[in-house]
Amino acid sequence: MNVKHIFFDLDHTLWDFETNSNRTFEYIFQRNRIEVDLADFHNVYRPINLRYWKLFREDKVTKADLRYSRLREAFDEVGVKIQDDMIHLLSEEYITYLADHNDLFENAIHVLDYLKEKYEMHIITNGFEEVQRRKLKNSNLMPFFDQIVTSEKVGVKKPHPEIFKYALEAAGADPDRSVMIGDNFEADILGAKNVGMQTIFCKFNGEIANEKVPTVEKLIELKSLL
Repeated sequence: MNVKHIFFDLDHTLWDFETNSNRTFEYIFQRNRIEVDLADFHNVYRPINLRYWKLFREDKVTKADLRYSRLREAFDEVGVKIQDDMIHLLSEEYITYLADHNDLFENAIHVLDYLKEKYEMHIITNGFEEVQRRKLKNSNLMPFFDQIVTSEKVGVKKPHPEIFKYALEAAGADPDRSVMIGDNFEADILGAKNVGMQTIFCKFNGEIANEKVPTVEKLIELKSLL
């Protein structure tokens, strides 16, 4: 690949969202004496959360809707009765404590150390500005990246072309010499391809690529491509 700039997604690509999310729920449920089987809750919450993030990317729900409704639906599905005021409290505490848990995918730091010697690196994420920056800082990822571009900052979400154009301009990068690395085929891969960027798909969650693109199943495999 003829690349000068690398743009990474954050959640589910470098930062192990599922592990950190599960640990956060365990903490806030204990803190608020919520009696629920954690395994059952995680099993129903994960697809609900993914569905609401897709709706959020498509501007079909607000940030407040996302934070409230994913919890309300998950508790309803596991059959735990819980009042709205507690749902709102849990949604706030989840955001507050999420960045205190900072498991990364295997070899993340090793691979970033390797790439930093050869490329300029940046983040493009659909997360919220304050939360994503705290994740990067607390997990010691911040020093690896020059530009941190969030959808909240830009006002549009991946796969909208404007967030990629904003990031490229901020980095002073040419699309054809830039690569986007991420786990969401629609948001990361198709979004980046539509503005002329190269792409590497991280097939970490079983999602199927709709077309043939360079693909890795573990971060360490990036060393053979870059």
